[in-house]
Amino acid sequence: GIAREMAASGDWLTPRLNGIKYFEKPPLQYWATAAAFTAFGEHHWTVRIWPALTGFLGILFTAWVTALLFGTAAGWVAASVLGGSFLYVMLGHAAVLDMSLSVFLASAIFAFVLAQRDGATPRQTRNWMWAAYALLALAVLTKGLVGLVLPGATLVAYILWQRDWGLLKKLHLASGLALFFLIAAPWFVAVSLANAEFFNFFFVYEHFQRFLTKIHRRYAPMWYFVPILLVGLMPWTLALFGALRQAAKRDAQKHFQPQRFLLVWCVVVFAFFSVSSSKLVPYILPIFPALAALIGAWWMQASPRTQQWHATFWVPVGLASVTAAPFLVTLGDEQMPVAMFEAWVPWLIAAGLALAAAAVLALLLARQLRPLAAALALGFGGHVDTQVGILGMDSIAPATSTWHITQKIRPELTPDMTFYSVGMYDQTIPFYLKRTVQMVEHTDELKHGIAWEPHKFMPTFAEFVTAWNAAPK
Repeated sequence: GIAREMAASGDWLTPRLNGIKYFEKPPLQYWATAAAFTAFGEHHWTVRIWPALTGFLGILFTAWVTALLFGTAAGWVAASVLGGSFLYVMLGHAAVLDMSLSVFLASAIFAFVLAQRDGATPRQTRNWMWAAYALLALAVLTKGLVGLVLPGATLVAYILWQRDWGLLKKLHLASGLALFFLIAAPWFVAVSLANAEFFNFFFVYEHFQRFLTKIHRRYAPMWYFVPILLVGLMPWTLALFGALRQAAKRDAQKHFQPQRFLLVWCVVVFAFFSVSSSKLVPYILPIFPALAALIGAWWMQASPRTQQWHATFWVPVGLASVTAAPFLVTLGDEQMPVAMFEAWVPWLIAAGLALAAAAVLALLLARQLRPLAAALALGFGGHVDTQVGILGMDSIAPATSTWHITQKIRPELTPDMTFYSVGMYDQTIPFYLKRTVQMVEHTDELKHGIAWEPHKFMPTFAEFVTAWNAAPK
Protein backbone atom coordinates (compact mmCIF):
# COMPACT_ATOMS: atom_id res chain seq x y z
CA GLY A 1 0.00 0.00 0.00
CA ILE A 2 2.79 2.44 0.84
CA ALA A 3 4.50 1.69 -2.48
CA ARG A 4 1.25 2.23 -4.38
CA GLU A 5 0.75 5.63 -2.76
CA MET A 6 4.35 6.60 -3.55
CA ALA A 7 3.90 5.75 -7.19
CA ALA A 8 0.51 7.46 -7.37
CA SER A 9 1.46 10.67 -5.53
CA GLY A 10 5.04 11.07 -6.72
CA ASP A 11 6.14 11.70 -3.11
CA TRP A 12 8.97 9.21 -2.57
CA LEU A 13 10.31 10.98 0.51
CA THR A 14 7.57 10.62 3.14
CA PRO A 15 6.04 7.12 3.28
CA ARG A 16 2.27 7.12 3.68
CA LEU A 17 -0.15 4.31 4.41
CA ASN A 18 -3.80 5.05 3.67
CA GLY A 19 -2.74 8.66 3.18
CA ILE A 20 -1.29 8.89 6.70
CA LYS A 21 2.40 9.38 7.51
CA TYR A 22 4.04 6.02 8.18
CA PHE A 23 7.48 6.22 9.80
CA GLU A 24 7.70 2.72 11.25
CA LYS A 25 10.26 1.59 8.65
CA PRO A 26 12.68 3.15 6.13
CA PRO A 27 11.71 3.24 2.44
CA LEU A 28 14.06 0.98 0.44
CA GLN A 29 11.55 -1.81 -0.21
CA TYR A 30 8.78 0.73 -0.79
CA TRP A 31 10.98 2.40 -3.40
CA ALA A 32 11.76 -0.89 -5.11
CA THR A 33 8.09 -1.93 -5.18
CA ALA A 34 6.92 1.50 -6.34
CA ALA A 35 9.48 1.30 -9.14
CA ALA A 36 8.08 -2.11 -10.12
CA PHE A 37 4.55 -0.66 -10.13
CA THR A 38 5.70 2.21 -12.34
CA ALA A 39 7.49 -0.08 -14.77
CA PHE A 40 5.16 -3.09 -14.87
CA GLY A 41 1.87 -2.07 -13.25
CA GLU A 42 0.21 -2.99 -9.98
CA HIS A 43 -0.11 -6.77 -9.83
CA HIS A 44 0.26 -9.47 -7.22
CA TRP A 45 3.61 -10.44 -8.70
CA THR A 46 4.98 -6.87 -8.70
CA VAL A 47 4.00 -6.56 -5.04
CA ARG A 48 6.24 -9.55 -4.31
CA ILE A 49 9.01 -9.00 -6.83
CA TRP A 50 11.45 -7.44 -4.33
CA PRO A 51 11.33 -10.19 -1.65
CA ALA A 52 11.31 -12.86 -4.37
CA LEU A 53 14.26 -11.33 -6.24
CA THR A 54 16.36 -10.62 -3.16
CA GLY A 55 15.57 -14.08 -1.80
CA PHE A 56 16.73 -15.73 -5.02
CA LEU A 57 19.90 -13.63 -5.15
CA GLY A 58 20.48 -14.54 -1.51
CA ILE A 59 20.53 -18.22 -2.47
CA LEU A 60 23.05 -17.57 -5.24
CA PHE A 61 25.36 -15.49 -3.05
CA THR A 62 25.17 -17.99 -0.18
CA ALA A 63 26.11 -20.80 -2.54
CA TRP A 64 28.99 -18.85 -4.06
CA VAL A 65 30.49 -17.78 -0.72
CA THR A 66 30.11 -21.27 0.73
CA ALA A 67 31.87 -22.70 -2.31
CA LEU A 68 34.78 -20.27 -1.84
CA LEU A 69 35.10 -21.06 1.85
CA PHE A 70 34.33 -24.78 2.06
CA GLY A 71 34.43 -26.20 -1.48
CA THR A 72 32.21 -26.30 -4.54
CA ALA A 73 30.11 -29.24 -3.35
CA ALA A 74 29.41 -27.51 -0.04
CA GLY A 75 28.21 -24.47 -2.02
CA TRP A 76 25.69 -26.58 -3.93
CA VAL A 77 24.48 -28.11 -0.68
CA ALA A 78 24.08 -24.64 0.86
CA ALA A 79 21.92 -23.59 -2.09
CA SER A 80 19.84 -26.73 -1.66
CA VAL A 81 19.41 -26.05 2.06
CA LEU A 82 18.38 -22.42 1.68
CA GLY A 83 16.20 -22.96 -1.39
CA GLY A 84 14.48 -25.91 0.28
CA SER A 85 13.90 -24.50 3.77
CA PHE A 86 10.24 -24.04 4.61
CA LEU A 87 10.46 -20.58 6.21
CA TYR A 88 12.83 -19.12 3.61
CA VAL A 89 10.69 -20.26 0.67
CA MET A 90 7.48 -19.14 2.34
CA LEU A 91 8.74 -15.63 3.11
CA GLY A 92 9.95 -15.31 -0.47
CA HIS A 93 6.25 -15.08 -1.31
CA ALA A 94 5.33 -12.51 1.35
CA ALA A 95 5.16 -8.75 0.89
CA VAL A 96 7.11 -8.07 4.09
CA LEU A 97 10.53 -6.52 4.71
CA ASP A 98 12.19 -9.50 6.37
CA MET A 99 13.42 -11.31 3.27
CA SER A 100 15.35 -8.38 1.81
CA LEU A 101 16.62 -7.40 5.27
CA SER A 102 17.84 -10.96 5.83
CA VAL A 103 19.61 -11.10 2.48
CA PHE A 104 21.36 -7.76 3.00
CA LEU A 105 22.44 -8.67 6.53
CA ALA A 106 23.59 -12.18 5.67
CA SER A 107 25.40 -10.93 2.57
CA ALA A 108 27.19 -8.31 4.70
CA ILE A 109 28.28 -11.05 7.10
CA PHE A 110 29.50 -13.18 4.19
CA ALA A 111 31.37 -10.18 2.75
CA PHE A 112 33.03 -9.64 6.12
CA VAL A 113 34.10 -13.30 6.25
CA LEU A 114 35.56 -13.07 2.76
CA ALA A 115 37.42 -9.91 3.75
CA GLN A 116 38.94 -11.41 6.88
CA ARG A 117 39.61 -14.97 5.71
CA ASP A 118 43.14 -16.26 5.70
CA GLY A 119 44.84 -15.70 2.37
CA ALA A 120 42.86 -12.57 1.45
CA THR A 121 45.09 -9.88 -0.02
CA PRO A 122 44.98 -6.35 1.45
CA ARG A 123 43.07 -5.20 -1.62
CA GLN A 124 40.54 -8.03 -1.28
CA THR A 125 40.11 -7.23 2.41
CA ARG A 126 39.46 -3.57 1.65
CA ASN A 127 37.03 -4.25 -1.21
CA TRP A 128 35.02 -6.87 0.65
CA MET A 129 34.85 -4.65 3.74
CA TRP A 130 33.52 -1.85 1.55
CA ALA A 131 30.94 -4.29 0.18
CA ALA A 132 29.97 -5.19 3.75
CA TYR A 133 29.46 -1.53 4.72
CA ALA A 134 27.36 -0.92 1.59
CA LEU A 135 25.19 -3.95 2.33
CA LEU A 136 24.72 -2.82 5.94
CA ALA A 137 23.56 0.56 4.63
CA LEU A 138 20.95 -1.20 2.50
CA ALA A 139 19.87 -3.22 5.54
CA VAL A 140 19.44 -0.01 7.57
CA LEU A 141 17.45 1.54 4.72
CA THR A 142 15.24 -1.55 4.78
CA LYS A 143 14.44 -1.88 8.48
CA GLY A 144 16.44 0.52 10.57
CA LEU A 145 19.18 0.29 13.19
CA VAL A 146 18.93 -3.49 13.52
CA GLY A 147 21.07 -3.50 10.39
CA LEU A 148 23.96 -2.14 12.46
CA VAL A 149 23.27 -3.52 15.94
CA LEU A 150 23.30 -7.22 15.05
CA PRO A 151 26.51 -7.24 12.95
CA GLY A 152 28.24 -5.02 15.52
CA ALA A 153 27.28 -7.31 18.39
CA THR A 154 28.47 -10.31 16.38
CA LEU A 155 31.87 -8.72 15.75
CA VAL A 156 32.32 -7.90 19.45
CA ALA A 157 31.25 -11.40 20.54
CA TYR A 158 33.60 -13.08 18.08
CA ILE A 159 36.58 -10.92 19.12
CA LEU A 160 35.94 -11.68 22.79
CA TRP A 161 35.61 -15.42 22.11
CA GLN A 162 38.68 -15.64 19.91
CA ARG A 163 40.65 -12.86 21.65
CA ASP A 164 41.47 -11.67 18.15
CA TRP A 165 41.95 -7.94 18.79
CA GLY A 166 43.98 -7.62 15.60
CA LEU A 167 40.73 -7.92 13.68
CA LEU A 168 39.92 -4.33 14.62
CA LYS A 169 42.83 -3.10 12.49
CA LYS A 170 41.37 -4.68 9.35
CA LEU A 171 37.91 -3.10 9.45
CA HIS A 172 38.70 -0.08 7.21
CA LEU A 173 36.48 1.82 9.61
CA ALA A 174 36.95 5.37 8.32
CA SER A 175 36.42 4.70 4.63
CA GLY A 176 33.79 2.06 5.36
CA LEU A 177 31.68 4.35 7.56
CA ALA A 178 32.01 7.12 4.99
CA LEU A 179 30.57 4.78 2.36
CA PHE A 180 27.87 3.61 4.79
CA PHE A 181 26.67 7.13 5.57
CA LEU A 182 26.91 8.17 1.93
CA ILE A 183 24.32 5.48 1.12
CA ALA A 184 22.15 5.46 4.24
CA ALA A 185 22.15 9.01 5.59
CA PRO A 186 20.58 11.17 2.81
CA TRP A 187 17.03 9.86 3.24
CA PHE A 188 17.14 10.08 7.05
CA VAL A 189 18.34 13.69 6.85
CA ALA A 190 15.82 14.67 4.20
CA VAL A 191 12.81 13.05 5.87
CA SER A 192 13.78 14.56 9.25
CA LEU A 193 13.94 18.03 7.73
CA ALA A 194 10.56 17.56 6.08
CA ASN A 195 8.88 15.95 9.12
CA ALA A 196 9.81 17.21 12.59
CA GLU A 197 8.14 14.24 14.29
CA PHE A 198 10.21 11.60 12.46
CA PHE A 199 13.38 11.53 14.54
CA ASN A 200 11.82 10.87 17.97
CA PHE A 201 9.29 8.38 16.64
CA PHE A 202 11.66 6.36 14.47
CA PHE A 203 14.75 6.20 16.65
CA VAL A 204 13.23 6.25 20.17
CA TYR A 205 9.78 4.71 19.87
CA GLU A 206 10.29 2.25 17.01
CA HIS A 207 13.68 0.97 18.16
CA PHE A 208 14.38 1.28 21.87
CA GLN A 209 10.82 1.10 23.17
CA ARG A 210 9.92 -1.70 20.74
CA PHE A 211 12.84 -3.81 22.00
CA LEU A 212 12.59 -3.00 25.71
CA THR A 213 8.82 -2.84 26.27
CA LYS A 214 5.58 -4.55 25.25
CA ILE A 215 4.07 -1.49 23.57
CA HIS A 216 3.59 -3.34 20.27
CA ARG A 217 1.76 -6.22 21.98
CA ARG A 218 4.00 -8.80 20.35
CA TYR A 219 5.31 -10.35 23.53
CA ALA A 220 6.11 -14.06 23.48
CA PRO A 221 8.13 -16.36 25.77
CA MET A 222 11.91 -16.76 25.46
CA TRP A 223 11.57 -20.13 23.70
CA TYR A 224 9.27 -18.66 21.00
CA PHE A 225 11.80 -19.02 18.18
CA VAL A 226 12.87 -22.58 19.00
CA PRO A 227 9.94 -24.32 17.26
CA ILE A 228 10.00 -21.71 14.50
CA LEU A 229 13.63 -22.53 13.76
CA LEU A 230 13.09 -26.29 13.88
CA VAL A 231 10.02 -26.19 11.62
CA GLY A 232 11.28 -23.36 9.44
CA LEU A 233 14.47 -25.25 8.56
CA MET A 234 12.61 -28.36 7.36
CA PRO A 235 13.77 -30.64 5.78
CA TRP A 236 17.22 -29.78 7.14
CA THR A 237 16.36 -29.62 10.84
CA LEU A 238 18.38 -32.67 11.85
CA ALA A 239 21.47 -31.40 10.02
CA LEU A 240 21.36 -28.26 12.15
CA PHE A 241 22.78 -29.95 15.24
CA GLY A 242 25.76 -31.56 13.53
CA ALA A 243 26.54 -28.33 11.67
CA LEU A 244 26.50 -26.23 14.85
CA ARG A 245 28.67 -28.73 16.68
CA GLN A 246 31.22 -28.73 13.87
CA ALA A 247 31.20 -24.92 13.63
CA ALA A 248 32.09 -24.60 17.32
CA LYS A 249 35.34 -26.52 16.83
CA ARG A 250 38.50 -24.53 16.22
CA ASP A 251 40.35 -25.08 12.95
CA ALA A 252 43.98 -25.16 14.00
CA GLN A 253 45.11 -24.49 10.42
CA LYS A 254 43.39 -21.10 10.25
CA HIS A 255 43.78 -17.84 12.15
CA PHE A 256 40.36 -16.42 11.23
CA GLN A 257 37.60 -18.97 11.88
CA PRO A 258 34.83 -18.55 9.27
CA GLN A 259 32.59 -21.26 10.72
CA ARG A 260 32.91 -19.89 14.23
CA PHE A 261 32.09 -16.39 13.03
CA LEU A 262 28.96 -17.62 11.25
CA LEU A 263 28.03 -19.56 14.39
CA VAL A 264 28.40 -16.42 16.52
CA TRP A 265 26.18 -14.54 14.04
CA CYS A 266 23.45 -17.17 14.39
CA VAL A 267 23.64 -17.18 18.18
CA VAL A 268 23.62 -13.38 18.46
CA VAL A 269 20.60 -12.93 16.19
CA PHE A 270 18.68 -15.77 17.83
CA ALA A 271 19.44 -14.51 21.35
CA PHE A 272 18.73 -10.85 20.47
CA PHE A 273 15.21 -11.52 19.25
CA SER A 274 14.54 -14.11 21.94
CA VAL A 275 15.08 -11.54 24.70
CA SER A 276 13.24 -8.81 22.80
CA SER A 277 9.77 -7.89 24.00
CA SER A 278 8.58 -7.77 20.38
CA LYS A 279 8.58 -11.08 18.48
CA LEU A 280 7.27 -12.13 15.07
CA VAL A 281 7.93 -15.31 13.10
CA PRO A 282 10.17 -13.80 10.35
CA TYR A 283 12.60 -12.10 12.75
CA ILE A 284 15.12 -14.98 12.78
CA LEU A 285 15.30 -15.32 8.99
CA PRO A 286 18.70 -13.51 8.84
CA ILE A 287 20.43 -16.59 10.29
CA PHE A 288 19.17 -18.96 7.59
CA PRO A 289 21.84 -18.18 4.95
CA ALA A 290 24.60 -18.68 7.54
CA LEU A 291 23.00 -21.92 8.72
CA ALA A 292 22.82 -23.07 5.10
CA ALA A 293 26.55 -22.43 4.70
CA LEU A 294 27.35 -24.30 7.92
CA ILE A 295 25.13 -27.24 6.94
CA GLY A 296 26.74 -27.31 3.50
CA ALA A 297 30.20 -27.57 5.07
CA TRP A 298 29.03 -30.23 7.54
CA TRP A 299 27.06 -32.36 5.07
CA MET A 300 30.04 -33.03 2.83
CA GLN A 301 32.02 -34.28 5.82
CA ALA A 302 29.24 -36.30 7.48
CA SER A 303 29.35 -40.07 7.33
CA PRO A 304 27.16 -41.85 4.76
CA ARG A 305 25.21 -43.43 7.61
CA THR A 306 24.41 -40.02 9.08
CA GLN A 307 23.26 -38.75 5.70
CA GLN A 308 21.05 -41.81 5.27
CA TRP A 309 19.41 -41.33 8.66
CA HIS A 310 18.83 -37.68 7.89
CA ALA A 311 17.05 -38.52 4.63
CA THR A 312 15.09 -41.41 6.16
CA PHE A 313 13.54 -39.20 8.85
CA TRP A 314 11.57 -37.16 6.32
CA VAL A 315 9.87 -40.13 4.65
CA PRO A 316 7.38 -40.70 7.53
CA VAL A 317 7.06 -36.93 8.03
CA GLY A 318 5.89 -36.53 4.43
CA LEU A 319 3.55 -39.51 4.68
CA ALA A 320 2.16 -38.24 7.99
CA SER A 321 1.23 -34.94 6.36
CA VAL A 322 -0.51 -36.90 3.59
CA THR A 323 -2.51 -38.78 6.22
CA ALA A 324 -3.33 -35.65 8.21
CA ALA A 325 -4.34 -33.45 5.25
CA PRO A 326 -7.96 -34.73 4.93
CA PHE A 327 -8.62 -33.79 8.56
CA LEU A 328 -8.12 -30.15 7.62
CA VAL A 329 -11.81 -29.98 6.76
CA THR A 330 -12.64 -30.09 10.48
CA LEU A 331 -11.49 -26.45 10.63
CA GLY A 332 -14.38 -25.36 8.41
CA ASP A 333 -16.88 -22.91 9.84
CA GLU A 334 -19.31 -20.24 8.67
CA GLN A 335 -16.56 -17.80 7.68
CA MET A 336 -14.31 -20.43 6.07
CA PRO A 337 -16.60 -23.15 4.70
CA VAL A 338 -15.57 -26.80 4.55
CA ALA A 339 -15.53 -26.65 0.75
CA MET A 340 -12.56 -24.29 0.81
CA PHE A 341 -10.52 -26.67 2.94
CA GLU A 342 -11.60 -29.60 0.78
CA ALA A 343 -10.13 -27.80 -2.23
CA TRP A 344 -6.86 -27.30 -0.35
CA VAL A 345 -6.51 -30.94 0.73
CA PRO A 346 -5.27 -32.33 -2.64
CA TRP A 347 -2.51 -29.73 -2.70
CA LEU A 348 -1.36 -30.69 0.77
CA ILE A 349 -1.42 -34.37 -0.13
CA ALA A 350 0.71 -33.64 -3.20
CA ALA A 351 3.10 -31.60 -1.05
CA GLY A 352 3.52 -34.42 1.46
CA LEU A 353 4.07 -36.98 -1.31
CA ALA A 354 6.73 -34.73 -2.88
CA LEU A 355 8.64 -34.53 0.40
CA ALA A 356 8.39 -38.29 1.02
CA ALA A 357 9.45 -39.16 -2.54
CA ALA A 358 12.40 -36.76 -2.39
CA ALA A 359 13.48 -38.22 0.94
CA VAL A 360 13.38 -41.76 -0.49
CA LEU A 361 15.46 -40.63 -3.47
CA ALA A 362 17.93 -38.87 -1.14
CA LEU A 363 18.22 -42.05 0.92
CA LEU A 364 19.00 -44.15 -2.15
CA LEU A 365 21.59 -41.65 -3.35
CA ALA A 366 23.23 -41.50 0.08
CA ARG A 367 23.49 -45.29 0.08
CA GLN A 368 25.28 -45.04 -3.27
CA LEU A 369 27.78 -42.65 -1.60
CA ARG A 370 26.55 -39.67 -3.61
CA PRO A 371 26.14 -37.05 -0.86
CA LEU A 372 25.81 -34.04 -3.14
CA ALA A 373 23.08 -35.65 -5.24
CA ALA A 374 21.29 -36.73 -2.05
CA ALA A 375 21.37 -33.16 -0.72
CA LEU A 376 20.06 -31.73 -3.97
CA ALA A 377 17.21 -34.24 -4.02
CA LEU A 378 16.20 -33.45 -0.45
CA GLY A 379 16.40 -29.70 -1.00
CA PHE A 380 14.33 -29.95 -4.16
CA GLY A 381 11.73 -31.97 -2.29
CA GLY A 382 11.54 -29.37 0.47
CA HIS A 383 11.15 -26.60 -2.10
CA VAL A 384 8.37 -28.36 -3.99
CA ASP A 385 6.65 -29.31 -0.74
CA THR A 386 6.46 -25.67 0.36
CA GLN A 387 5.59 -24.24 -3.05
CA VAL A 388 2.73 -26.67 -3.63
CA GLY A 389 1.32 -26.09 -0.15
CA ILE A 390 1.41 -22.33 -0.69
CA LEU A 391 -0.22 -22.54 -4.13
CA GLY A 392 -3.04 -24.55 -2.59
CA MET A 393 -3.78 -21.70 -0.19
CA ASP A 394 -5.60 -19.95 -3.03
CA SER A 395 -8.46 -22.28 -2.16
CA ILE A 396 -9.18 -20.32 1.02
CA ALA A 397 -8.49 -16.90 -0.50
CA PRO A 398 -12.19 -15.88 -0.70
CA ALA A 399 -12.28 -15.97 3.11
CA THR A 400 -8.84 -14.50 3.79
CA SER A 401 -8.30 -11.87 1.07
CA THR A 402 -10.28 -8.72 0.33
CA TRP A 403 -9.55 -9.02 -3.39
CA HIS A 404 -12.83 -10.76 -4.15
CA ILE A 405 -15.09 -8.29 -2.38
CA THR A 406 -13.20 -5.21 -3.60
CA GLN A 407 -13.66 -6.32 -7.21
CA LYS A 408 -17.42 -6.12 -6.60
CA ILE A 409 -17.15 -2.74 -4.86
CA ARG A 410 -14.92 -0.93 -7.37
CA PRO A 411 -17.54 -0.54 -10.15
CA GLU A 412 -19.88 1.17 -7.67
CA LEU A 413 -17.36 3.81 -6.54
CA THR A 414 -17.03 7.26 -8.04
CA PRO A 415 -14.03 9.58 -7.53
CA ASP A 416 -16.00 11.93 -5.25
CA MET A 417 -17.25 9.17 -2.93
CA THR A 418 -15.83 8.66 0.55
CA PHE A 419 -15.22 5.03 1.47
CA TYR A 420 -15.58 4.40 5.21
CA SER A 421 -13.85 1.62 7.14
CA VAL A 422 -15.82 1.33 10.38
CA GLY A 423 -14.34 -0.39 13.41
CA MET A 424 -11.66 -2.15 11.34
CA TYR A 425 -8.90 -1.53 8.84
CA ASP A 426 -7.65 -4.10 6.38
CA GLN A 427 -4.28 -3.20 4.83
CA THR A 428 -5.24 -4.53 1.40
CA ILE A 429 -8.50 -2.66 0.86
CA PRO A 430 -6.85 0.67 -0.14
CA PHE A 431 -4.48 -1.22 -2.42
CA TYR A 432 -7.22 -3.09 -4.29
CA LEU A 433 -9.55 -0.07 -4.40
CA LYS A 434 -6.60 2.16 -5.45
CA ARG A 435 -7.73 4.86 -3.04
CA THR A 436 -7.53 5.71 0.65
CA VAL A 437 -10.35 4.98 3.08
CA GLN A 438 -11.79 7.06 5.90
CA MET A 439 -11.09 5.21 9.15
CA VAL A 440 -13.80 5.29 11.83
CA GLU A 441 -13.30 4.25 15.49
CA HIS A 442 -10.24 2.15 14.67
CA THR A 443 -6.64 3.36 14.48
CA ASP A 444 -4.72 0.11 13.95
CA GLU A 445 -0.96 0.80 13.75
CA LEU A 446 -1.66 4.21 12.23
CA LYS A 447 -2.47 5.86 15.57
CA HIS A 448 0.77 7.85 15.60
CA GLY A 449 0.30 9.09 12.05
CA ILE A 450 -3.26 10.06 12.96
CA ALA A 451 -1.90 12.03 15.94
CA TRP A 452 0.24 14.01 13.48
CA GLU A 453 -2.60 14.34 10.96
CA PRO A 454 -5.87 14.08 12.97
CA HIS A 455 -7.98 15.27 10.06
CA LYS A 456 -7.35 11.88 8.40
CA PHE A 457 -9.40 10.06 11.06
CA MET A 458 -13.04 10.07 12.15
CA PRO A 459 -12.95 9.03 15.83
CA THR A 460 -16.62 8.38 16.57
CA PHE A 461 -19.38 6.37 14.99
CA ALA A 462 -21.80 9.27 15.55
CA GLU A 463 -19.67 11.51 13.31
CA PHE A 464 -19.71 8.81 10.66
CA VAL A 465 -23.52 8.58 10.77
CA THR A 466 -23.81 12.36 10.48
CA ALA A 467 -21.46 12.44 7.50
CA TRP A 468 -23.24 9.51 5.87
CA ASN A 469 -26.67 11.10 6.26
CA ALA A 470 -25.37 14.32 4.73
CA ALA A 471 -23.80 12.62 1.73
CA PRO A 472 -25.68 12.30 -1.59
CA LYS A 473 -27.20 8.84 -2.02
